[in-house]
Order: sequence, then C-alpha cells, then structure tokens
Amino acid sequence: MTQDELKQAVAREAVKYVVEDAVIGVGSGSTADFFIDELAKVKNRIAGAVASSEKTAARLKGYGIPVQNLNSVNELPVYIDGADEITEHLAMIKGGGGALTREKIVAAVARKFVCIADESKLVPVLGEFPLPVEVIPMARGYVARQMVALGGTPKLREGFTTDNGNIIIDVWGLKILNPVEIEARINNIAGVVTNGLFAQRGADVLLLGTKSGVRKIGK
Repeated sequence: MTQDELKQAVAREAVKYVVEDAVIGVGSGSTADFFIDELAKVKNRIAGAVASSEKTAARLKGYGIPVQNLNSVNELPVYIDGADEITEHLAMIKGGGGALTREKIVAAVARKFVCIADESKLVPVLGEFPLPVEVIPMARGYVARQMVALGGTPKLREGFTTDNGNIIIDVWGLKILNPVEIEARINNIAGVVTNGLFAQRGADVLLLGTKSGVRKIGK
C-alpha cells in the first residue's frame, strides 16, 4: 500500500468516531484532508465542524459542511487530526503545516482526540521531525537564542505567516525524552505563542495505518 492509501484507510476508520448531530473538530494537513473527503460522505449526520485552519475551513465549505466558530460551540465531543510524529504514549509533534496553535486550541476543547497517521509517523522518541514554535515576530531573535540554550538548532520558516499573523521557528536536533516538561518550558518563553508538542494534551486514540491494516492504540 502507498502512503496515501494508508492515510485513506485511517481516514475511513476515523469516521466511526463521528458523533451524530454534533459539531466535531477537524484538523489540518494531508491526512486530515483525506478525513474531510470521507466526512463529506456522511455530512448529513453532523451539525457542522470547527476547523483548525483557514485551509481546512475552505475544504469543509467546499463540500457544503457548515463551519462553526469555536466561540459559538459549548463543547466538541471529538477532534480528529493527524501528526508529524507520535509515540506509543500518544504524545505528538504537530505543526508541519503551521496550524499548531489553532490545532492545540481545538484539541483542548474536545473530549476525545483521535489521531490518524500512517505508520511512518510512529517513533520511539520525538524530535527527529523539527519542532515548530509559533512566535510573535518581535521575539524572533530572543526565542531563537533560548532554543539554542535548550540544545536545538532554530531556523526561521522563510516566507511563512500563520493564520494568526505570526512566524514559525522550526527547531532541529532536539531529542525530546520528556515531552510534557519540554512543552511547558518552551511555552513559558516570552514571545512564544505555543509550540508543536502535544503532550500535556496528547491523543486519546491513535489510528495507525499499517501494511497489515489499521492498528488502534489507546481507547
């Protein structure tokens, strides 16, 4: 099976977590796009969706799925999104597409976070994928120096602005043995909006696309 076929398989499986007549959270990225394609087939079963990026909102609207503002929704029973890296403990690195802050907000509101990924995303230790950090532009130099102090190599994501009007610094070379602690340390740096570690609020369920079928981790 190709990587896209693995993504399609987990996207189809994720539809089983859609809650009837509810508003659900929908993530960003290539695997989430496959999920939106599958969601469109059952769109009459849901009340609408909260999108974690402008790109996701546009894709949902293209299928005629109502997009709700998160502030108008009391709760989300489920949030479905991909990951750039994930461990068996269900901590993740996200934000390769730059939507990490909105993804983190939607995940925080959801009662259940279902991560969908192909088997290449499962790793023993986070950090081979560069860690995205969303930063207020005036703090770029300061935050970069703090990332060096943590042992990372920061690089500005050139020509990219987040949906919130900020910049992304990608940090290479971090071996993240304690993701909850590192997530908090980076978020406490002045000028950081948030970082791409999803450990304090990790996934509840991982649907992993493998050559032998969809493997489920968590519950």
